[in-house]
Amino acid sequence: MDIDINELLKALVEAGGSDLHLRVGIPPVFRVDGRLIRQNDFPIIKENDTLKIFEQITTEEQRERFYNDKELDFAHALSDFARFRINVLWQRKTISIACRMVPFEVPTIDDLELPQICKNLILQPRGLILVTGPTGVGKSTTMAAMVRHLNENRYCNIICIEDPIEYQHRDIKSIIAQRELGDDTKSFRTALVHALRHDPDVIVLGEMRDLDTISTAITAAETGHLVMSTLHTTDAPQTIDRLIDIFPPHQQNQIRIQLSQEILAILSQTLLPRASGKGRIAAFEIVVVNPAIRNLIRESRTFEIPSYIQLHKGGGMQSLDEALADLVNRGTITRKEAMLRSSNEKRLMKLVRQ
Repeated sequence: MDIDINELLKALVEAGGSDLHLRVGIPPVFRVDGRLIRQNDFPIIKENDTLKIFEQITTEEQRERFYNDKELDFAHALSDFARFRINVLWQRKTISIACRMVPFEVPTIDDLELPQICKNLILQPRGLILVTGPTGVGKSTTMAAMVRHLNENRYCNIICIEDPIEYQHRDIKSIIAQRELGDDTKSFRTALVHALRHDPDVIVLGEMRDLDTISTAITAAETGHLVMSTLHTTDAPQTIDRLIDIFPPHQQNQIRIQLSQEILAILSQTLLPRASGKGRIAAFEIVVVNPAIRNLIRESRTFEIPSYIQLHKGGGMQSLDEALADLVNRGTITRKEAMLRSSNEKRLMKLVRQ
C-alpha cells in the first residue's frame, strides 16, 4: 500500500505535532510536545516508499540538487492547511525525510510569550541582534514574531534571506522581500551583498554559516542597518567567541572591536514542555549590550558575561536560570524540566519559590 504524504501531514497537524519523520524500517514518527511517537496505524516504511514520497513533493531541479549535494532543504505547502519545512538526507544508502510544520499565520510576540524586550529590540534603527540555540528550539519562529512586530509598527524595507522560507509575511506597514536559498539566490553571502544594494532598512538572515556571511553581516550593521540572524550556540560567551574564532588570527582583534560596537543583543533560547503536557514554551538568556558588556567583548573577557548578568539587573537582561525559575514559579514548567536545562542547579533552586 502506497503511503500518502499529504494524509500523514494532515494527521500530524490534527495530532498537534511539530515534526514528521519518515525513515526506512520503522512506521512514520510524529514529534508531539517534544516526544517522538511511532504511528503504528501506518505501515512500516520501505526503501521505495521514501523514494516515491521524495519524488512526489520535489521538482526536477530540487531532485538534481539532492543527488549532487546528498541533502536538501525546501518548503512544501498543503493547500490552505499548513506549510512545512522539509529536510531530506541520505542515511545508510536510503532516503530519510523530516517535515516541520510552519503555521500560515505568523505568531505574535505575545502569542509565543516571548520576553517583552523583543518588541523594543526589533524597533531599533541599527545594530546586530542574534537569536541562538540548538536546532529545533524555535529560533526561526522567534525571529518571525519579531519581524511581524516590526511590520505592524514601522515603515521599513525588510529583506529576509531564508533556507527555506518558512513563515510567509504579508506587507502591513513595512514592505517585505523574502528570498529563498536555491530558488532565489545561490548563497547567504551573495544574497546579503545584493540586499545591501536594495535600499534595506532591516536584513533578516536565516543563519550566519561562514566567515564571508558573518563579515558582511557585521559590515551591514556598521553601515546603519538593523541585522538579525541566528547561530547554533547555547549562550552569549559562546556566541561571541564563535563569531570571532571563525576569522583568521590576524583579523580577530579588529573583528572583536567591530562586534563590540555593533551588537545590540543576544537572545539564547531553549524550548521546554509545559507542565500541563500540552505545548512548549521558550526560556531565554538575554544579554542586552551596554557599555560594560562592550568592554568585556573588547577585552576578550566574554567568560565574565554570566556573572555580570547575575549582578546587574534591569534593562531586560536575564540569565537562563532566572527565566527557568520564573516559569517554574508561574507553574508553566515543572521543576524537573528546569533542572535539566540549568547549568547551575543550586543557583536555580535559590530562585525557585519553595
